[in-house]
Amino acid sequence: MIALIIGMLVSLVVTIVGTPLLIRLVNRLHYGQYIRQDGPQSHQVKRGTPTLGGVVINIAIVAGWGSSALYRCLARGEQLSWSAVLVLFAMLSMGVLGFIDDFAKVRKKQNEGLSVAGKFAGQFILGTIYAVLALVVPTKSGFPSAQAGMSFIEQPFFSFEFAGELVATVLFVIWVNFLMTAWTNAVNLTDGLDGLAAGSSMIAFAGYAVIAFWESYHLKGSGHEGYSYAVSDPLDLTIIAVCAAVACFGFLWYNSNPASIFMGDTGSLALGGLFAALSIATHTEFLAVIVGGLYVIEAMSDVIQVGYFKMTHRRVFKMAPVHHHFELKGWTETKVVVRFWMIELMFVLVGVVIFYGDWVARSNLLG
Repeated sequence: MIALIIGMLVSLVVTIVGTPLLIRLVNRLHYGQYIRQDGPQSHQVKRGTPTLGGVVINIAIVAGWGSSALYRCLARGEQLSWSAVLVLFAMLSMGVLGFIDDFAKVRKKQNEGLSVAGKFAGQFILGTIYAVLALVVPTKSGFPSAQAGMSFIEQPFFSFEFAGELVATVLFVIWVNFLMTAWTNAVNLTDGLDGLAAGSSMIAFAGYAVIAFWESYHLKGSGHEGYSYAVSDPLDLTIIAVCAAVACFGFLWYNSNPASIFMGDTGSLALGGLFAALSIATHTEFLAVIVGGLYVIEAMSDVIQVGYFKMTHRRVFKMAPVHHHFELKGWTETKVVVRFWMIELMFVLVGVVIFYGDWVARSNLLG
């Protein structure tokens, strides 16, 4: 518990103190946000708002977990968790890709950074590296963090015994790339209104903190009654999820409407990568569709809009992603954001209830 508190406090302090410092730096460098011309006209007043706020979010999460890990190493003699390092690698690598995209935007002085092909290529390369590392790097638990598990709630969908080790490895790499690309783009699409991505991510990672903590308490071999989980280093995953939630909470102080700074792709791609990596590390890839339900809605609204327009030359929504649709219907930006937070909170509550219900059902079967 002390380690958890240390991580929370450090992440919060780094975000609260670091964000205004970053705002001054970005203002001095004139790295302001460029607003899409085809978006809601009310957003044009946001032109020039400092961006790259995701830099602080990334640093806060790493600093929070790092200080917690240092305490456990010095005070308890615990080993470094490579599971945590891999999850943070997924976050930071996607954050670097987002930073390149953000930097390209401010250098070009427009809202277009990397090309679509360039961004997908970067996501593929980084996703493949993470997948391979997750399969070969040993952890404190003595086995790879991924375990090649495709699961709904900690239930392997296939393993290395399925159709041979090579086929299983290739399938896992493809699966991880799909998850990384899907979640990073989904969070990126959600980041379209002041505080929307930060607030919904705070709620989503709080949900994953509960899930990872429950897995930690009922880790296989822990001696607790009921169904036990075979997950690598879930306590470290809990701390990372808590640090992510707290970092988003602190950033929200400056990102709420009217935003003093935007997280940019540096933040949204990093948070998407972290969400995907946590789902893989906790073996809850399919449950993540519920926990991150708001991200799914935002991404699907864009897919539906584009697909339907190509087929019929008509639009389903006034504008996609769907948060812009409600803006154009007359909702204020704050109303859209708060109601979308409420939707995400309901998704997280449903996800946690399903997760707990699954544990109860499995425990009864064992009993």
